Amino acid sequence: MHRLETHPTFVKNVQIGGQNKVVIQTMGTIPPKEKEKALEEIITCANAGAELFRMSVLDELDAKAFAFLSANSPIPLIADIHFDFKLAILAIENGASKIRINPGNIGSLDAINKIIETAKKYGVPIRIGVNSGSLKKKASLENPITANDLIKECAEMVKIFEDRQFHDIVLSLKGSNIMETIEAYRLASKTFPYPLHIGITEAGIKEVGLIRSAAGLSPLLLDGIGDTIRISLSESPVEEVKACKRLLHDLNLYDNYPTFISCPTCGRTEVNLIPMAHRVSDFLETIHKPIKVAIMGCIVNGPGEARGVHLGLAGGKKHWALFKDGKVIATLNEDEAFERLKKEIIDYKI
Repeated sequence: MHRLETHPTFVKNVQIGGQNKVVIQTMGTIPPKEKEKALEEIITCANAGAELFRMSVLDELDAKAFAFLSANSPIPLIADIHFDFKLAILAIENGASKIRINPGNIGSLDAINKIIETAKKYGVPIRIGVNSGSLKKKASLENPITANDLIKECAEMVKIFEDRQFHDIVLSLKGSNIMETIEAYRLASKTFPYPLHIGITEAGIKEVGLIRSAAGLSPLLLDGIGDTIRISLSESPVEEVKACKRLLHDLNLYDNYPTFISCPTCGRTEVNLIPMAHRVSDFLETIHKPIKVAIMGCIVNGPGEARGVHLGLAGGKKHWALFKDGKVIATLNEDEAFERLKKEIIDYKI
């Protein structure tokens, strides 16, 4: 697996690279300067499963807020910097555990040197984030950005860091479409020894973004490419964390997470399956064990599917059959079924 061969980089106590674990991160929506609200969002995301949390730094107040936020955050914080290298330095000095810079807009070589010097002094890693919208080459319909363009610009920046004996770096190369991004990351995994941050930039609203991200990231993850992940959605950061967990779990890269199965319903369904499926799915997000649960709508597939999991409900005529380890243990009406299943899930010993 390429993932095992990448150079380990530590963001405080969180290791990126050199292991098969893929670190989950998200990005905040509240400015760091709104300290109390920002901290609340950080804690909510950490409780949902985020291991790293990135925040945009737009001014000095944002950069200085890391002193308070880093001291109180349960997970390491990343400062996201564009245009003003001084904000990167200030964020590091105030406790940011990692920074992200974009080589296309961070400034001169002298500015980059000053960032590297400060990061060295404080032991802070840097993500070099290259994307198709900020390369030296300007895209057009006749001359689009290619994966090779992304690799070339990333290599130029990596050389600057290596020439200064700075190797605590993470790389990202995000194109404007899925196929370009996949190709860029595959090339990067063969070109650089450093950990890769993977994601599909500006993936879209939930329904679109989930499909687009799964389409673009699954091939990479299955190839062993990707050391940390963010699924970018036009939703709350908690939804991004949930999406990361689900994707990694389905690829056998995330443990202690439930497996949930539900049928699509059809004319044979005589129970309120869709509301029940949503209630059970939401509840399972609070459960931290590898339990398998099924919600099925009728007797055709229901009993068979439910018998293949730890717990499940199979619908009948306005009633639900509750299965446990392949055996029916109760027949319940609509009002009873959800509460009884919740109790069984909580009490089930894996």
